[in-house]
Amino acid sequence: MCIRDSPYPAPGDDAGHTRQFSLGEAPDAYGDHGDPYGPGAAPAPPAGPRLHWKDLLSGIVLRPTATFWQMRDHQMWAPALIVTFVYGLLAVFGFDKARSDVLHASFAEVLPAVLITGVIMVIAGLILGAVTHTLARQLGGDGIWQPTVGLSMLIMSITDAPRLLFAMFLGGDSTLVQVLGWATWLAGGALLTSMVSKSHDLPWPRALGASAIQLVALLSLIKLGTL
Repeated sequence: MCIRDSPYPAPGDDAGHTRQFSLGEAPDAYGDHGDPYGPGAAPAPPAGPRLHWKDLLSGIVLRPTATFWQMRDHQMWAPALIVTFVYGLLAVFGFDKARSDVLHASFAEVLPAVLITGVIMVIAGLILGAVTHTLARQLGGDGIWQPTVGLSMLIMSITDAPRLLFAMFLGGDSTLVQVLGWATWLAGGALLTSMVSKSHDLPWPRALGASAIQLVALLSLIKLGTL
């Protein structure tokens, strides 16, 4: 009689005994075969110690993958809020009409407008980062919102800095500024997708989908000068 037809349990299956499996034979050896990001998939590398703000800012540009892995479980509100606020203060000078109005107004009139723009950029960064985090969770991500929002704000501000620097002196209609605008937008999209992928353990197509609304908003509001 075959063992499979025997009314008695196979050796090792009865209570108090264990059954040995060779590599790949265990029922859950490879997790869910249909979804490499589903239950049983290899866990993401553990987050490292919190980076100093200087290492964080330079790492986003020079070592993005390692930085996103290391900061995936750490909040970074101070650098994110300060950098985005300073970026908002300078963003006024990146638009031709706004820069002309500022340069021809008194300091008392300019200061409130510049400060308000900085606050608006911070609020916009918070909202867009929260939208990206929410979409990532809807698409199966498992990250937490503080790192996602903080890193998205930093990516938004840092990647647009080259375009803004030249726009302040050459004007927003300059060919160089336009080229930099598109190039930095694509770079920001790549960094944002990579960050969401690392922070939420998502494959890059889902990470890109989660970042889509933020990327479109940045393109229409900042890169195309409709702010």
